[in-house]
Amino acid sequence: MYKPLPIGIDDFKKIRENNYYYIDKTLFIKEILDKSSEVKLFTRPRRFGKTLALSMLRYFFEAGYDPDGCKVDNSSLFKGLKIMDAGENYTRRLCQYPVISLSLKSSKQPDFDMAFDAVVNEISKEFDRHNYVISGDILLPEEKDQYIRIRGKQASRIEYATALEFLTRCLKKVFRKNVIILLDEYDVPLENAYFKGFYEKMADFIRSLFESALKTNPNLEFAVITGCLRITKESIFTGLNNLQIISIMNKNYGEYFGFTQKEVESLLCDYGIGGKSEEVKQWYDGYLFGNTEVYNPWSVINYVDEVSEDQGAFPMPYWANTSSNSIVRELVERADGSVKQEMEELIAGGSIEKPVHVDITYNEVYKTQDNLWNFLFFTGYLKKLSERFDGETIYLTLAIPNTEVKLIYRDTILDWFNQSIKKKDFSALYRGLMQGETDVMGREISKSLMETISFYDYKEDYYHGFLAGLLKMMDGYTLKSNRESGLGRSDLLLLSAPYEGIAVIMELKAADSFAQLDGSAREALCQIKEKQYDAELKLEGYHTFLYYGISFYKKLCRVLAE
Repeated sequence: MYKPLPIGIDDFKKIRENNYYYIDKTLFIKEILDKSSEVKLFTRPRRFGKTLALSMLRYFFEAGYDPDGCKVDNSSLFKGLKIMDAGENYTRRLCQYPVISLSLKSSKQPDFDMAFDAVVNEISKEFDRHNYVISGDILLPEEKDQYIRIRGKQASRIEYATALEFLTRCLKKVFRKNVIILLDEYDVPLENAYFKGFYEKMADFIRSLFESALKTNPNLEFAVITGCLRITKESIFTGLNNLQIISIMNKNYGEYFGFTQKEVESLLCDYGIGGKSEEVKQWYDGYLFGNTEVYNPWSVINYVDEVSEDQGAFPMPYWANTSSNSIVRELVERADGSVKQEMEELIAGGSIEKPVHVDITYNEVYKTQDNLWNFLFFTGYLKKLSERFDGETIYLTLAIPNTEVKLIYRDTILDWFNQSIKKKDFSALYRGLMQGETDVMGREISKSLMETISFYDYKEDYYHGFLAGLLKMMDGYTLKSNRESGLGRSDLLLLSAPYEGIAVIMELKAADSFAQLDGSAREALCQIKEKQYDAELKLEGYHTFLYYGISFYKKLCRVLAE
């Protein structure tokens, strides 16, 4: 029997106590202690293990007590893990500190009041978790009163804006030790507030909450913050000189978020699917954090869970299903001609070069296309192939990491295309189709090709799907694809109601060059006759036929008719 896989479980204690499969990342603790910066901000894509990493830090460092003041010993959770062999300088820190642990992911709410209340609720729960601090006589009566107000969600806004700093003071008094602060999903309230239209109000609150706790706080031992995006220091970390930002560009800490090649190979072997390594690499590998190549851990775990049960199961885009992928959609919807060409280059397996902008605020995301490309990189939708330094700017060569992410682009583009054609007027194309105006048809189809983004190589299948998308909106006709008739299958059929008896038969070809467009279209037209694609339709009562041979070369179209 295999160990259960911790799908969706990001509580370190639950994983260890319930014997879930765990890839040992505990040397992250050693590196945190070895680096001297007081406040560390880690930015990594979603579902790359940030919450689990903070949970591990909490259980390692925290001198735990339940709300009634009974000591909780979590040291056994680390038995047999790498950190326990790292030396006495690290193990002596085990379960020795008061820890504040706060997640802001619940602040994804439709308006400021609800988002503020969601943060207040999380603060209240953390105060309740440390409720033992007011049971003795160490805190002053007025401090206990303030503590009870915050815990009971009855405090003033300024008391909530400084609640974390106040809690560090209380914990320092009780423990006589400095406090460790762990903040998860720090950017969720800001991202949500930007999209919902209350960014400035939320930024002011988060700035007060963070600065009071992290800036020149004598009660702070150190803090670790995580999020998906790096927000400019001036927006919420004003004057925080003790902050170190570790993005996916940094060489340090690369192996602690995501799975390394060695870890994935061990995982696959442990679940009896070592032969699937190439498939897993193609679908879920490709990220480069600093100089460390990593796999998407969420997708790998989900894949192993399914394939270990059924080795015939196909790989799936698990990561794509965890988000709305709004940034990709924004890029697609705002794309001009040059961006469309760049997206086609990426989807075809190529690369683009872009300057890096490491400090961006949310209200700057959509100001330029370069900012959007940067967000796609930092959030895991693009990977770094190489970098160069020119003058004062770092330039990155970027590509799509793997098949899973490529499908996100493809599906987003396809959805955008399907939505956009509903808003366009194709009456000229439809009129040309029914009246045999081949020049009009070629021009209208070529124009639509220029406006869209192709997500396949320029092969016949791509053109087939594209033209079907344009024609499916034609009133009064039913579109059929690859219907068997005569001696083969015609590419596309447009059929009127049977009593009208009109059938349009289309055969498509992809030419190898511009010069071959006419020849390919003629070949397609001959194929309709040779294979008698109209035979079955005649038996069904259709009597009026239009035959079209249509050839494509890149974004050009040629139509011949009979």
